[in-house]
This record gives sequence, C-alpha cells and structure tokens, in this order.
Amino acid sequence: MKKILRHIALFTFALFLASCQSSGESDDVTNSEASQLTDSEPFSAAYVENSEGEASRSLISPPEAEETDDRIESSRVNAITRSVEKGSGAVVSIMATEPIRQQDPTRDEFFRFFFGDQFPKENSSMGSGFIISEDGLVVTNQHVVGKDPSEIMISMGDGSTFEADLVGFDELTDIALIRIQSDQTFPYLTFTDSDSVIVGEWSIALGNPFGLFDDGRPSVTVGVVSAKNRDFRANPNNPRVFIDMIQTDAAINRGNSGGPLLNSNGEVIGMNTFIYTGGTSAGFVGLSFAIPSNRIEKIISQLLTSGVVMLDYDPGMEFTSMTEQLIYRYRLPYVQGLLVTSVNKNGPAFECGILPGDVIVRIGDERVMSEMHAWALLRDYDVGDEMQVELLREGDLYQTEMMLRQKVKDNSSNPSNN
Repeated sequence: MKKILRHIALFTFALFLASCQSSGESDDVTNSEASQLTDSEPFSAAYVENSEGEASRSLISPPEAEETDDRIESSRVNAITRSVEKGSGAVVSIMATEPIRQQDPTRDEFFRFFFGDQFPKENSSMGSGFIISEDGLVVTNQHVVGKDPSEIMISMGDGSTFEADLVGFDELTDIALIRIQSDQTFPYLTFTDSDSVIVGEWSIALGNPFGLFDDGRPSVTVGVVSAKNRDFRANPNNPRVFIDMIQTDAAINRGNSGGPLLNSNGEVIGMNTFIYTGGTSAGFVGLSFAIPSNRIEKIISQLLTSGVVMLDYDPGMEFTSMTEQLIYRYRLPYVQGLLVTSVNKNGPAFECGILPGDVIVRIGDERVMSEMHAWALLRDYDVGDEMQVELLREGDLYQTEMMLRQKVKDNSSNPSNN
C-alpha cells in the first residue's frame, strides 16, 4: 500500500513539473512576440472594458489612442461651458466715480489751512454689468454706479476700456442702464422669460468678484436655481425693495453685483444683486439672489424712453407709511400698512370706494409693509389691470377691486384732492 501511494505522489509531482515547463515556454513565446511588436510598431497601454463591464489592460494602437483622447476632450464640453463661452464676451467690469457732496460741518478755513483737505472728494465703486445691445447698452445695479457719477469706466474681456454715460436708474429696484461711448459693435446677451425658470435647473453667475482682476475677464460660479419669487420685506430705512427674486446657490460675492445669471442656454434669467448671510458672517453661505429678467426688461424699457421709471396709470390716491406717531395721533389700528391721506374724486381709488383715513394692508396677494414696498408692488400692474386691495376702516376689514386706467385730470376745487 505504501509503495502504491509513493508511486502516485511521484507521478503527480512529474505532472506538476511538466506543466511549469509548458507555461514557461508559453511565456517565452509571448514575451518574444511582445518584443517583436515593440521593435516594429509602437503601442500604448490603456484600460478598456470587456462585454461584462470589467476593466482589463489592453494594448491600443496610436489611432485608437487619439480617438480616446478626442472622446475625453469632447466630453469636457457641456451645456455649462457652452453657456460661459457664449456669455463671457458680453460681461464687463464697471468702475464708477461719484463726487462726495456732503462736507464736514466742523471744518473751517482755520483747520483747512493747518491740516489741509484730508477728506476724500470722490467715492469709487466697482461692480459688474452685461451688454444687452450691439450698440453698447449695459445693465447693472444702481448701487454700482450711484446716483450722479462723474465718470464711468467699462473694461471688456479683451482688455479694452471705454467711457460710459448713465442713461437712467431706478433706486427702488436697484437697476441702472448705461451706454458705452463707442461706435463699434459689441457682443451682447439676450433675456429669457424669468417666469419659465425651473427650480433645480443650472444657474451660471458671471462677474468680477471683489474687483480682483484687471484683465476684465469674468469669473464663473455655477449652481442651481434654488427657488423663485422670493420677497424681502421692505426696510423703511432702505429705499430698495426686492420682490420675486431668483434664489441660487451659485456664489455671488462683492463685485459680482450687476453681472448676469445665465441658464444653460446662455440666456439671462436674472441679474446678480446680493447675498443673504443670516447675520452669521459677511461672506457667501449658499444664499444668493438675482433680480428676475422680466422685471429688468420692464424697468429698462422705461429708462430708455424717459430716463425715469413711472407708473403708466394713476391710482388716484396719495398715501404714507403707518408710523407710531400717526397711530397715536389719529387712534389708528396698530398694523403695518398705508394710511390714505387724499383721494382724487376722478380716479380709480375713489371709484372703488377708498376714502381718506383708510389703512391699506394688502395689495394683490402681498401684505404691504411700507410706502416704498407699495410702490414696488404697484409697478407689477399696468393700465387695464384689476388690482385687489384690502383695507381697514373703523376696525372693519374690507376688500375692493381697483380698475387701473390712465390719469384723469381732477377738476375738483379742493387742491388737496389731486
């Protein structure tokens, strides 16, 4: 029995040696063939996937390697890069200089003689903007150019600079329109309907953050549309009112103000305006806001026509913000809203039943916070629209509907009713 087991073991060992020799010969042949390939034809190695999706190392000839590189290169081009390429040429950097008119009342000739004029006479601000016509119309934020700039300089992406003139501005919506002083044609961006913006779609912000870069070429930040129709309640001390804003998580920093917010087609859906920090910091925390394109178009059309923004209808009444002084003086309800101070007897307000002393608390679907807020809400209406108004009178709540029409001259003998 032991002899039989010994013979079996020897036989198994002999088979093992034979298989090793055969494997070595096969390897020699493979290495030889590979050596011949190396001497006769250059090759490159890459990882490819088999039919089962598993990665394996394979030899690829130069044409196939070039095709692979082309595929990789083409995959880097997407909707975002195309949108950036389309919009970058129309984005500009803006430097505005505004004289400081307020003087220190404590300064007199004595101090000026000994200490000189040490206070600055001009204030400079920097921001972004974008061209909307081939003849050089530029849209930006009003806070970028100020109210009465003495000089506005425009820097293009190619490094060229131009002077610009202020066409008009609207402080309430923080929109300004300027024109480049040049006869040449410029690349420009087009607006799209901001009401059709989809929450979750790509949003691309272009601008010059913090004014860091002198070459004029814009920086790019990318995010998604986080929300639409975001309102910021009016601050009585702040003349600006922001309604129906587009929220995005694309980073908008100081200097990005006035730059465009694009969709993946390279169309303007809004204008970058401000960030919300929640009081936690002074930097970006993921909440950026842009003025919607529909509001921009409506404002700049009036700026082009008259240089100012006015209602194309007359509500037929005058009003003021509710204050504690008015509440205590006239024993009014303690609410936020508008106190109607006068009513035109030939106007829409009188026709729908509004009287002096009424307190307007709601216009449309919006709760009225202040006089500035009310004017911002009124701009969303046009001649021929019906505007819902909710008001308080002697403690009772009433609702009425105002039909808006163009102003009719008041022939009343009472000069206060106009």
